[in-house]
Amino acid sequence: MTNILLIDDDEKLGSLLSDYFLQFELTVIHTLSPSEAFRTLENTSFNLIVLDVMLPEMDGFSVCKKIRNTVSSYQNTPIIMLTARGEVTDRIVGLELGADDYLPKPFEPRELVARIHNILRRHSNINSVPSLPEQSNSNKKIRRLISSNIDVDLIKEQVQLDNNPIELTTMEFLLLTLLMKNPNTAFSRDDIMNNLRGIDADLYSRAVDTLVSRLRHKLHDTQKVTRFIKTVWGKGYSFIGEVEQC
Repeated sequence: MTNILLIDDDEKLGSLLSDYFLQFELTVIHTLSPSEAFRTLENTSFNLIVLDVMLPEMDGFSVCKKIRNTVSSYQNTPIIMLTARGEVTDRIVGLELGADDYLPKPFEPRELVARIHNILRRHSNINSVPSLPEQSNSNKKIRRLISSNIDVDLIKEQVQLDNNPIELTTMEFLLLTLLMKNPNTAFSRDDIMNNLRGIDADLYSRAVDTLVSRLRHKLHDTQKVTRFIKTVWGKGYSFIGEVEQC
């Protein structure tokens, strides 16, 4: 069974989803508040978190930020955010804070299940990330990407920088593999949005820039020293250097 943590103060919704998800082999643990959720996260492992924005104690954006900024076993757990507010700015904020997907309320439970399966499939099979059409090796089964001081294990979803492991969110990992599979190729924001599927059209230009910025920070790229990801003015972003695909 796949363990899902639901953080939502709506008891009726929690009961509905818990029963409905069982037919898809998804086990739901429902917490009604952020404090209860964090206590649960400390003691139980989850494959994915479904997080409401409107919560007591603190809103879902603050919860998402805390999850992503806390060094813990759950720091990089995929997150789907739920909200009754469907404004574009809310969706951008959620994605900027590290959410993997965003679903406005009200929603069909089957759609949420589909999005959960889509994210878990990406999370467990990074090789499904598509390359640019013109890549001649787009169908090649790649297990590792190696370049200078970065070593990416696509099977174990592990990244080493300067021989030290680093933790990336699902979207950061997908972005890094996309760029490394196509070194020295400039990806526009539209290219990135089209390749990092699963977030549909909700990843806007501002969110793309924030995603790139977060990845650069974890790779120790700075404004003064560009080690890996270069901004190609007027075109987009590219991974610089040679990459061995094996």
